[in-house]
Amino acid sequence: MLTDFGYILLFIIAALILLGVMLTIAKFLRPNNPNEEKLATYESGEEPLGNANIQFNVRFYVVALIFVLFEVELLFLFPWSVVFGSKELIEQTNGQWGWFAMAEMTVFIGILIFGLAYAWAKGYLDWVLPKPQIPEVKSPVPADLYAKVNERYARKNR
Repeated sequence: MLTDFGYILLFIIAALILLGVMLTIAKFLRPNNPNEEKLATYESGEEPLGNANIQFNVRFYVVALIFVLFEVELLFLFPWSVVFGSKELIEQTNGQWGWFAMAEMTVFIGILIFGLAYAWAKGYLDWVLPKPQIPEVKSPVPADLYAKVNERYARKNR
């Protein structure tokens, strides 16, 4: 006879087997026709321009982090409202529990609003595409030698 953990283990094993079967079937059924557009580099909606060693604009990541920050706020707000809105706790503490909960959440939301205002004031939320700056590198290797190497690899990959 299996214990409760045994049933959980069986469900995990069944899920892994089912996942493997579905991925194997999908590999044989899906079309496989890569082309130049599908194999091109794609990074956060920006077209790759020039050399890959230039500094990448991080505004996408900053906006994503701010979004995650406010999602975490929502995750904390729901249990807070359920626990701190408990009528029994408020009655047991003569209403002080409610004031404590309200003050605590006011501080929490105030910190988040301050962070949003800071990001806004710094311009992290501006959605203007800056012009990429290509770094100037002093190299002892002549530029025409790089062009010859790139031509050789371009012919090889055709």
